[in-house]
Amino acid sequence: MQSNKITLKQFLKYFKIAVTGKEQEFTSGSIRRAVFMLSIPMILEMLMESIFALVDIMYVSKVSVNAVATIGLTESVITLVYAVAIGLSMAATAVVARRVGEKDIKGASQAAVQVIILGIAVSILISGIGILYPKEILQLMGAEPDLIAEGYGYTQVLLGGNITIMLLFLINAIFRGAGNASVAMWTLILSNGLNIILDPMFIFGFGPIPAFGVEGAAIATTIGRGTAVLFQLVILFYGYSKIKIGIKDLVVRIGVMFNLIKVSLGGIGQFLIGTSSWVFLMRIMSEFGSEVLAGYTIAIRVMMFTLMPAWGMSNAAATLVGQNLGAQKPDRAEQSVWKTGRYTAYFMGLVSLVYLVFATHIIELFNTQPDVVKYGSLCLRVLAAGYIFYAYGMVVIQSFNGAGDTKTPTYINFVCFWLFQLPFAYLTAITLDFGPIGVFASITAAEVLIAIIGIIWFKKGKWKLVKV
Repeated sequence: MQSNKITLKQFLKYFKIAVTGKEQEFTSGSIRRAVFMLSIPMILEMLMESIFALVDIMYVSKVSVNAVATIGLTESVITLVYAVAIGLSMAATAVVARRVGEKDIKGASQAAVQVIILGIAVSILISGIGILYPKEILQLMGAEPDLIAEGYGYTQVLLGGNITIMLLFLINAIFRGAGNASVAMWTLILSNGLNIILDPMFIFGFGPIPAFGVEGAAIATTIGRGTAVLFQLVILFYGYSKIKIGIKDLVVRIGVMFNLIKVSLGGIGQFLIGTSSWVFLMRIMSEFGSEVLAGYTIAIRVMMFTLMPAWGMSNAAATLVGQNLGAQKPDRAEQSVWKTGRYTAYFMGLVSLVYLVFATHIIELFNTQPDVVKYGSLCLRVLAAGYIFYAYGMVVIQSFNGAGDTKTPTYINFVCFWLFQLPFAYLTAITLDFGPIGVFASITAAEVLIAIIGIIWFKKGKWKLVKV
């Protein structure tokens, strides 16, 4: 009995250290402790993100089915254009983690500046397209005229103000690479806390603020994340994290920038492949009407609620791989991955049971229209069936990225998403007329395949030899 009390005390003690970010040395000592110290703030960070996603969809679902469908279509486009930012963030985490492992903090800070410059350049281009062509983007995605008329403002605001989301993502990737996961966590808590407060004000109106409907959700997101970006910049310039940037660092360093671009190309490629397949899946789903599309969108949001903590653990694995390779400890890097994968699988296995049993009740919390509930709960159950594979797949893929080997996941994604998932989805859903379940099954089958191929390739160990 006494030992259990000590264990609980130790857990609470380590939890407090992890959240406050007091421990930043992950290349020595207990691997289990290192995984815990990095995972806890990353899990809390991602949970906060997914809580906001759920609250957001709850508010928007009270507006209309079209409003929910608008979010689904817009987000599928946004993930496509963010592929560049995600690729850059992978490079940022890999390069910063490697430099920190090498004790080269100046090099890590220089890499951080170049990532931010690149991110700003990309976001300006995306803003122009989003502001000028929101209706055309939704039309391209197969939206019906009434949906476009109601929802194009959401698309316009979210894409137009994408610099806030882009910089929030990139700077947090820098903090994670440096081992300052708690800083990234508190930044996202600020961002999403503001979003949750502002969302109902701008969607339904509050005092002098008019009711913007679904567009209000985009306005709230932009304000909340913009505030968090300012907070991030204060931390970077005033040195509250391991990485500190001064005015003298704000120059373009061609060598550092090209190295980041080289490392990020694989990440950009793998996410362009992954997100473009997501866009095509959404396009197939739009063939079945707004109710089915809304059910699918709600199910994906609910699923993300539990995928985010797993994503947090996989990010912890990426940081551990990068820092330990920088410290010339490849075996410790590998052990970190297997332990993180096992802990993630335990978590995802429990979640899958909840979804399999309570899928219908969960979807009904958001919408009670029969077709929305029917297809939303079906989607949730089919996807939950592969959750343990998701766990290992995410951890292994992120570990390749943490090592700077972004090409291997690109090849894996190409095979599993383009050569397998999309043909399978179209064949079953459209050609064989199985309907939406064909799309749901294709998602689960592709993730199972990613996990199997990823594990086989990871065991070969070539990622240990990558230089960044």
